[in-house]
Amino acid sequence: MPASITRNLITGGAGFLGSHLCDRLMDAGEEVICLDNYFTGRKANISQWIGHPRFDLIRHDVTEPIKLEVDRIWHLACPASPVHYQFNPIKTAKTSFLGTYNMLGLARRVGARLLLASTSEVYGDPELHPQPESYRGCVNTIGIRSCYDEGKRIAETLCFDYQRMHGTEIRVMRIFNTYGPRMLPDDGRVVSNFIVQALRGEPLTLYGDGSQTRSFCYVDDLVEGMIRLMNGDHCGPINIGNPGEFTIRQLAELIRAKVNPQVELIEKPLPQDDPLQRQPVIALAQRELGWQPSVSLEQGLEPTIAYFQQLLQAAASGGH
Repeated sequence: MPASITRNLITGGAGFLGSHLCDRLMDAGEEVICLDNYFTGRKANISQWIGHPRFDLIRHDVTEPIKLEVDRIWHLACPASPVHYQFNPIKTAKTSFLGTYNMLGLARRVGARLLLASTSEVYGDPELHPQPESYRGCVNTIGIRSCYDEGKRIAETLCFDYQRMHGTEIRVMRIFNTYGPRMLPDDGRVVSNFIVQALRGEPLTLYGDGSQTRSFCYVDDLVEGMIRLMNGDHCGPINIGNPGEFTIRQLAELIRAKVNPQVELIEKPLPQDDPLQRQPVIALAQRELGWQPSVSLEQGLEPTIAYFQQLLQAAASGGH
């Protein structure tokens, strides 16, 4: 094995994004330590690598310190869907603050570069549209989403304070709505919600009238942006997302047409602090990373729907 092989620690490595990142780094011949407490991660997501000589799996909660020798830390650990991060909001805040604090401490001790998976939620319910990195956000500090929004904001703060005080190498990416295979069917995110409802023949639930907008980035595009950011010279924050903007109603109609044209759309009240608009300005990523998404929503929905079909069929036959 070459001496120059890169040792990667991925926190939240068994999760939706983390497992796709594991695949990319393993396919590139690197060493991967996957760290996960399985709150939203699933061992099935990384089962193909278990037992591989370059892959280690550690069950661990990032709110507790850990000592490891690594070159790079991809800090993804944190429940990212409202259903999961609101299940235990104090735990969510602790994961963002203490988890990031512990990983930055590790990065400082071993001289590793750390990439923080931050979020477009740092912009809150934006008064500026679309959102560039320079926008400071409009966030409710005491709402039901604050544990996640404010958690990620303090995580970014910690990264830049470690950079200023200790010279720690950091990379901060702000992730906009990502979708693809290995999303959880019960995570409450709009893409998985609509697909699962349509597959089950249930009405698709719109919150409000469905006029709120989102920008959906396919997971392969997102992971490519993440890798370019880690390998590049720009510390961020950098928006990584697809600037194509769709209303939630448009998304519902697209999924209905692809999966089950018979189902109806129903409206329910809008949740508290739900952002009405979300769209990234990606000029910085284009300029600094040479990155832009290549998978359209139509293209990305195909493998995502196929994944959920397989998942629901396995569950129905008792194989899940």
